[in-house]
Amino acid sequence: MADYLVIVESPAKAKTIGKYLGKKYIVKASMGHVRDLPRSQMGVDVQKEFDPKYITIRGKGPVLKELKTAAKKVKKIYLAADPDREGEAIAWHLAHSLNIDENSDCRVVFNEITKQAIKDAFKTPRPINMDLVDAQQARRILDRLVGYNISPILWKKVKKGLSAGRVQSVAVKMIIDREKEIQAFVPEEYWSIEGEFTLQKEGFDAKFYGIDSKKVELKSESEVKDVLARIKGDSFAIQSVKKKERKRNPVAPFTTSSLQQEAARKLNFRAKKTMMLAQQLYEGIDIGKEGTVGLITYMRTDSTRISDTAKEEAKAYIEQTYGKEYTRQGERATKKSDKKTQDAHEAIRPTSVEKDPKIVKQFLSRDQFRLYKLIWERLVASEMAPAVMDTMTVDLENSGVVFRATGSKVKFPGFMKVYIEGNDDGKKEEDKLLPNLEEGGTVQKVEITPNQHFTQPPPRYSEARLVKTMEELGIGRPSTFAPTLDTIQRRGYVALDDKRFIPTELGEIVIELISEFFSEILDVEFTANMENDLDSIEEGQKNWIEIMDHFYKDFEKRVKHAEEEMKEVEIKDEPAGEDCEKCGHEMVYKMGRYGKFMACSNFPDCRNTKAIVKDIGVKCPSCNEGNIVERKSKKRRTFYGCDRYPECEFVSWDKPIARKCPKCQNMLVEKKTKKGTTVQCVSCDYKEEAN
Repeated sequence: MADYLVIVESPAKAKTIGKYLGKKYIVKASMGHVRDLPRSQMGVDVQKEFDPKYITIRGKGPVLKELKTAAKKVKKIYLAADPDREGEAIAWHLAHSLNIDENSDCRVVFNEITKQAIKDAFKTPRPINMDLVDAQQARRILDRLVGYNISPILWKKVKKGLSAGRVQSVAVKMIIDREKEIQAFVPEEYWSIEGEFTLQKEGFDAKFYGIDSKKVELKSESEVKDVLARIKGDSFAIQSVKKKERKRNPVAPFTTSSLQQEAARKLNFRAKKTMMLAQQLYEGIDIGKEGTVGLITYMRTDSTRISDTAKEEAKAYIEQTYGKEYTRQGERATKKSDKKTQDAHEAIRPTSVEKDPKIVKQFLSRDQFRLYKLIWERLVASEMAPAVMDTMTVDLENSGVVFRATGSKVKFPGFMKVYIEGNDDGKKEEDKLLPNLEEGGTVQKVEITPNQHFTQPPPRYSEARLVKTMEELGIGRPSTFAPTLDTIQRRGYVALDDKRFIPTELGEIVIELISEFFSEILDVEFTANMENDLDSIEEGQKNWIEIMDHFYKDFEKRVKHAEEEMKEVEIKDEPAGEDCEKCGHEMVYKMGRYGKFMACSNFPDCRNTKAIVKDIGVKCPSCNEGNIVERKSKKRRTFYGCDRYPECEFVSWDKPIARKCPKCQNMLVEKKTKKGTTVQCVSCDYKEEAN
């Protein structure tokens, strides 16, 4: 007979914890929240201090019944949901449903799921933290007030099924504003001059710097010609040589945001996928003789702090594996931030550095392994010594024209032995070596090439870049980034095109209306301040009802004004330029969950729909009858297929081209890589650079 019941959120977590606690404990899963606000109504009484009406979530009746039955058979119940606001709220809802005194020592929290951490947590149970619960409750009620007041207006004035969210609307507006910047961008011409030089047959590159040691920016071809006209002969004097030793420090361990960004850069993971895999690694993986164990600490955090135990373990591993000179001396410098961090949590790190990715690889899926390796390497590198770089800057002069060459090489790799942070353009860092150049000597010009350029518009947001910007602006918190990105795509307000966000027509209409009548909802500063207020509630510094009351007084007036003044918007169907092959009526463009598609204008009598496709002018290599068309998958990824589908099932992620391989006469495709685009054969090793 068990003495204790432990309730967690997921079966995986229950399985892991159950193995550590022994026979006196029953561990069961609530499968997340058991109570929430009703979906069919507001569920918040604004006249009674925003009193929420909580009901059992549909489908959770059997789960609650099972938990209540188990609760009757034990002496004590422990609530062990995740260690954050939402976890605290889940525990509070469970306490109400199971008649547990929230002031009793019923709450158990742990940052990692390892045997020692679990045993330590159960030695120090505590009451439910109502400040955390109130902060989560305030967020939930605030979002309900916004969504359930604005959404019906949008239904009435624009289109049924629309909805508006607080943080999500700001994210959509950011994407729309970026698109406007791109459309309004006017390119400006500028030029560069690249030089190829040699010293005793050893070649190197340098770029035009300026005239008479003053930096000059080239705006036109005539300015370039003036510079080139000044150069006399092929000999350039080595005007100055500056050598420096530069230290480069490792980056901190992962926060939720930095993990999502780096997983996007290095592993091509969406934010939602990254968090799903991190949850699996946190909740526990069966690694053979040791059994099921959590491999990483809790994955929703904005702190870069790690425990002293983790530091010592990492230091011992680094010293043993790489040598004492690779260990970091002193404390790691951390950036101070005005934004409060959830410092109760550590950074995301492996629960034990001894669990080397190579050792646990056999127990992980491919994607689990790749993410775990990233987290493990980042933590180890963060505790390693700085890298030391030898840098060299050389100025070459001819008739007052100065070219500058820069070079660097790694003198001591330090943390770079294990890990180098990715960058958004995907370029890898490499040594750029220069010959042994000495001041007063000369080098010979081989070739000088002027290049015309035009300034580029700001890039569209990728998931990683949007998360980074939201974090910098204080919009949302670690637990909200991935759900926000997922929601704005599911609602059809934005779409991903070549892994970059673009706003849809529907998104633009909705944001324009919200901007006109609920401008504060889209104000970045307002949203960031609201997040700070929620943090203050969590810390017991502010009362959640007062925060809600302050928000709602003005918001209620805006809702009434919008109901009276907002004009109806008719989203007209755009003719598609072809007739329906089933009934002969005109086909029109419609906006759906995954973007635009073609549908018959005779709906609902005719329900014919077609995807929008683009003919790329290439015959199908499979059937030799159809043409290859460009399509979009449900996740907005571009692919290529035969227009005779389903008769012909040819499909390719890479774009086919209208030439055959000169070696084997099979299909050639354009393949995009981080270094650019190449043309490759699908059957043999033939490869060429794309034009």
